[in-house]
Amino acid sequence: MMMKSAMCALVLVALVVVEVGPMAEAAVTCNPTQLTPCLPAINSGSAPSSACCQKLKEQKPCFCGYLKNPSLKHGEKNPEK
Repeated sequence: MMMKSAMCALVLVALVVVEVGPMAEAAVTCNPTQLTPCLPAINSGSAPSSACCQKLKEQKPCFCGYLKNPSLKHGEKNPEK
């Protein structure tokens, strides 16, 4: 009986983790200016700060959108203009 209760608890925890995961990502506000703590690492090639790493993790769900956004492409010719 104890084993069955433990297994049910484990399944319940797994379901909660699976359900909470996508909601946490959906709560991210995609804003490339949130990555400004990474500018020193980008400009100088130095190691990223902990603030930069945290922002990269937070903004990870947004990266594909950033790549597809023509207004964020620096130094490339925009064929739409």
